[in-house]
Amino acid sequence: AVVSTQSTGIEGSSGIQQLVTDEFGLHCFQTITGVKFFVMVDHKQTACEPLLHRIYELYTDFVLKNPFYLIDMPIRCDLFDQNLKRVIEQVERASAYSSATLA
Repeated sequence: AVVSTQSTGIEGSSGIQQLVTDEFGLHCFQTITGVKFFVMVDHKQTACEPLLHRIYELYTDFVLKNPFYLIDMPIRCDLFDQNLKRVIEQVERASAYSSATLA
């Protein structure tokens, strides 16, 4: 079964915000400028909004403030990559911890 929230094709819609299947969830955050951030997570993971906002913060701090970065260029920024990896590791540890306490 697939459940989607706010799919494209509707006037004024910004596109899919969430897609949930039996196997995974795909969550999207779109900035005011139209940049979209996606995360793919275990289908049991529901609180992705804080993670998406944290990724956006990293993007604004390390990519947009880089004077050599041009919009629509691939992101090639070591500080962004390092901090993104750190955030993902924190989320994975927190998820593993909460799964262990529920078992």
